[in-house]
Parts: sequence; structure tokens; C-alpha cells
Amino acid sequence: MLFGNYSFFCVLDNEAILPYYKGSTFRGVFGTALKRVVCALRKQECKDCILRQRCLYYQVFETPPSRPHPFVIEPPLTTDTHFKEGSPFNFSLLLFGEANKNLPYFVYAFEQMGRIGIGKRVKGKRGLFIVEKVESEDQLVYDGGKGNITMKDPAELNLNHVSGKNQPGITRLKLSIITPLRIKFQNRLIAELPFHVLVRAMLRRVSSLYSAYGQGEPDLDYKGLVHRAKAVRIAESDIGWFDWQRYSGRQDRAMLMGGIVGSITYEGEIGEYLPFLDFCARAHLGKQTTFGLGMIRWEAI
Repeated sequence: MLFGNYSFFCVLDNEAILPYYKGSTFRGVFGTALKRVVCALRKQECKDCILRQRCLYYQVFETPPSRPHPFVIEPPLTTDTHFKEGSPFNFSLLLFGEANKNLPYFVYAFEQMGRIGIGKRVKGKRGLFIVEKVESEDQLVYDGGKGNITMKDPAELNLNHVSGKNQPGITRLKLSIITPLRIKFQNRLIAELPFHVLVRAMLRRVSSLYSAYGQGEPDLDYKGLVHRAKAVRIAESDIGWFDWQRYSGRQDRAMLMGGIVGSITYEGEIGEYLPFLDFCARAHLGKQTTFGLGMIRWEAI
């Protein structure tokens, strides 16, 4: 599966006030900006638009519920909410599959987003920013000063290119949940994370991304992987529930978007699951990943 990780380096053009968690703000304004950039029939509803099957906005934002979106926005992780004019303002955009070929549209959309502004109004203005450059794998792909984009071949993200072979010697690992992780088990959001529930969520993420943007659903022993995961125990845990609120313009209401954060240590036969952990550490995990939720990291201990 094609995979691009694009780092945007920006500078705030004026004072800005942003929420504690910035992912929802980013995604909302990004959607508005992308639609401005690519929409040819602006008064037409997307669902009735004759151009929808060829429209980048429709492909990115109006995907069916059963299909994952082809992007993740990783907002600044700082908990600061007040930013001065001239402050650096950096974030990342992850793209899956053919969406990588449309990178110029995404860069231009973020430039438009900088002109629209984000966050609360300060002295009548939202936070404006300038995209100075964009890098991928430490290589320059966009120079904001010159306005030049250099297209790079995106990397491959699959289970053969991450951890490599099974590592049976690893029997203890620490999982860190950086941004709220929203996982449903037995049709409800959970505040704990048994290893088999984590494995189920990872398999769903891998399978859905492969099916939508890769070479089709991977041939995996799903039942066996889940069954063996039940033998892995929790050794330590300090995960807890973190609630944050976002406003949905589409639904015209405030919504709670809580999830679990913190760290948890597992013990048991973990080696065969490392490729899935690496995959999801890059692609995020759980629900609402487009907001940057479900960012995880892991280490053997």
C-alpha cells in the first residue's frame, strides 16, 4: 500500500487561540479549504453531483462508512492554547494509496486553510498561518517561498516492510497511547484494553486500509491471531479516559470525543503481533483517525 508522511512547517501570521486538542479544528477547516480548491459545482450537494466519482473532495471526505478515509492529520501535540504571532506551527499529513498522487491539491488546500484561519477569533481574526515548506522522509517536497512542488515516490506500508520477521523472543512490551484511542468492543467504547481487543482493532485497521487502498484484504489467520492474543496478559496499566469536545458543523451540535490515553504493559507471546503494532504506529488506530486520534507507540522492555 502506498503511504506518504508529509511534515508541514508553518508560521503563524497573527495571534491564535486554539483548543487543547487541535485535531478536530484542523480536520474541519481542511475539509472547507479542500472543497474550495477542487469543487467545480459549488451549489450542488455532493451526493447529487454528477462529478462526484472524479472529485477529490468526495473521495477524501465523503467515503462510505465502511471505507476508511485515505488521510490522517497529525496536529501539533502541544497542549498550549495561546500562540503569538510568528510562532512555529507544524503538523503532519498521512496519505494512503492513490491519494498520494494528489499531494499538490492537499498542499494548496492547507495554504488556503492558512488564509481562512483556525481557532477562535482574536481582534476579529482567526489564526492565520503561512506554509513555509513541506518535507517527506526528510526530503523537501514543497518550497513555500518558490511555490515549487517536487513529487516523490511514496513509500510502501505493509506487513512485510515494517518489523520484518516474527520476533518470538519478545515477551514484554509497553504500549503508549499518545492521542485518545477510541475502540469499540461488543458494540461499546471501552476504557480498558485487553490485548485481544487491541489485536482485533489492529486487524480491522490493517484489513480495511489494505482492502481500500492496497492489494485487497490480506490473507491472515484472523481467528488464530485473536485466540492466541487472549493468552497475553496485562502486567501494568496506567491508561485512563480522556474526554474532549468538538463541534460538528454537519450535525450542528457539540460532541464528546473521549478515548483512552496513557500506557500499558503486556506480557506473553507477542512476537507475531509486532508487524501489526508497527503498521498501526504509522497509520493510527481506532475511530476518528482523521482527527489524529489513535496515535500509538510501542517498545520492547
